Amino acid sequence: MSIETIGIIGGGVMGSGIGQALAVGGAQVTIRDVNDEMIAKSRSTIVEGRFGLNRGVERGKTTQEEADAALSRLSWTTNVSDLAGVDLIIEAVPEELDLKKKVFGELDEALKPEAIFASNTSGLAISDINKGVSEARRPRFVGMHFFSPAPVMQLVEIVHAPETAEETITAIEDLCSRAGKATVRVKDAPGQYGFIANRIYFAAVREAQKVLAEGIASPEDINKAMVFGFKWPVGPLAMIEGATKGWQ
Repeated sequence: MSIETIGIIGGGVMGSGIGQALAVGGAQVTIRDVNDEMIAKSRSTIVEGRFGLNRGVERGKTTQEEADAALSRLSWTTNVSDLAGVDLIIEAVPEELDLKKKVFGELDEALKPEAIFASNTSGLAISDINKGVSEARRPRFVGMHFFSPAPVMQLVEIVHAPETAEETITAIEDLCSRAGKATVRVKDAPGQYGFIANRIYFAAVREAQKVLAEGIASPEDINKAMVFGFKWPVGPLAMIEGATKGWQ
């Protein structure tokens, strides 16, 4: 099972970043959003954003030819019907279970039966989200959690429910490898929010916030301690601020 064509539902910071990363990796990507204004914003993020294609060229991370080729593999639409033939659909809508189930339910009827469905949820249980689709689709339903900013962060957590087929997981692993991403497999854990990285990271954030609340150290020194003491790229409180702003 080879994934060559991809549809992305939601052209926000995450959806656009995922689309950019996979197009750079060689896939044909169509991003679907609700109106032309949102599509224009998505395209601007990919081309001109802080982690966009133009900045990649300016920083010497890629050539102009490679950036142009990636952009040529990207398209945008407001019509779900334009995604009917894709090999993989990735949902990147707000983190609301009922909304995700509704989106996937509509897609289940519109897309070809063999298409793989993936959610970019950062912590909802896949076995809850996949209830939005038919039982026949569930072996091809998986979590595909990218980290922000998706064009530069290498990790993708692949979250598999009991129903998820092994060939679905290996197809996602192959796609991620072609896009230069590292992957980890994570068993779905209903009742817990988060997978591997976020559960461990936010435990550290909670302790950093406790240190701050107790007046033991300033935010600047808490961040500095982790950067210089453990070689974190940024401190825990700075990471929260960056993620909240979408790294724009």
